[in-house]
Amino acid sequence: MPTAARLMGAICLAIVAFAVSGMVMPLMPESTDFGYFIPVNIVLGLCAGWFVMGKRAGRGITAAINNGLTGVFVLMLWGVGIQSINEMVRLAMRNRYDDVFEAMTAVFTIGADYVWTISTVPIGISLLISAVVAGLLTEFAGKRWR
Repeated sequence: MPTAARLMGAICLAIVAFAVSGMVMPLMPESTDFGYFIPVNIVLGLCAGWFVMGKRAGRGITAAINNGLTGVFVLMLWGVGIQSINEMVRLAMRNRYDDVFEAMTAVFTIGADYVWTISTVPIGISLLISAVVAGLLTEFAGKRWR
């Protein structure tokens, strides 16, 4: 059921996804073709905000901060997962893998490489601050517009 908290959570995490995607792009090799990188991450932010943060609003300030941290963690988990699967499929189309099991294990290797690449202080600080702000805004929307 649509609520103001779900909408606010979706909007906040979509903005976070857009901002962090812009911070991640310079960290990748110059030859990287990003394609639909930003739009996919924005859709993931919308989904994470709507389904994860929005339904958990209305429980107080401490729960709101935890809700924001959970929402941003889920956004990053989904983002790294989807982008890793995308890269694995791209490499599979070039016949880099001998069998399905090797391709499926490559998703985790690629994901670990992505996490290692984006583990920088500026991204960590921006994720932490945006998580707190997104959680508080979602809580405010949940209490204000019932």
